Amino acid sequence: MAVLEFADVTVRRGDSVLLDSVSWTVEEDERWVVLGPNGAGKTTLLQVAAAQVHPTSGVAGILDEVLGTVDVFELRPRIGVASAALADRVPRHERVRDLVVSASYGVVGRWREEYHELDHSRAEELLVELGVVVLADRTFGTLSEGERKRVQIARALMADPELLLLDEPAAGLDLGGREDLVATLSRLAFDPLAPATVLVSHHVEEIPPGFTHGLLLRGGHVVAGGPLEEVLTQEHLSATFGMPLVVTAADGRYAARRETRHRAG
Repeated sequence: MAVLEFADVTVRRGDSVLLDSVSWTVEEDERWVVLGPNGAGKTTLLQVAAAQVHPTSGVAGILDEVLGTVDVFELRPRIGVASAALADRVPRHERVRDLVVSASYGVVGRWREEYHELDHSRAEELLVELGVVVLADRTFGTLSEGERKRVQIARALMADPELLLLDEPAAGLDLGGREDLVATLSRLAFDPLAPATVLVSHHVEEIPPGFTHGLLLRGGHVVAGGPLEEVLTQEHLSATFGMPLVVTAADGRYAARRETRHRAG
């Protein structure tokens, strides 16, 4: 079953075209990475998938609903999202366990809502799974960037979503933090019970093993889309990033660097 079905989705803001006739289908057992340079339209694509932005034209199907004909407040709880925009809304004094459990109500910041013991048990399980249960009583403002990323993913999974959207989860991490996060996302990708996942990134080095498909964007257009081994070619990545690139793959990981041409003599 398809969890996302975009048909000629276009998003305009004034005279700018952020997405241009994007057609894209994500099945429930697939894990996608969306790659492209700054301004390619990656975040806008994810915002449409999260039912946060409506297309200017075209049709965006999300979880068997059509954006524009469905109450987005009923649709959004079925989608787990982790992004820098969400992190910016989290109060620095918010306890980690409260941040995760409050996703049951789709709110940021505990108020007077009541949670069942099952909610607290679910939050604890996710903190264990993401390797951050020792942080449960820490406040969000005291966490490292890598810790914040993993806590956000635990929160995104709290409501047992049918679709998981991760907007540049490795941004701002050092090498160790990135590798820890990639390993975490790889375990999730290989879990057959995990939801369909879409990860946005600038870097092929951040693609976790277990991801199955790729979508390359440049200037709001789709350069290529499909199984990773067909998409992450030197030709497609060079066209996407506007420079000659050498692409290598080993042990389920990818790397890219600019092609160096040596002059003869």
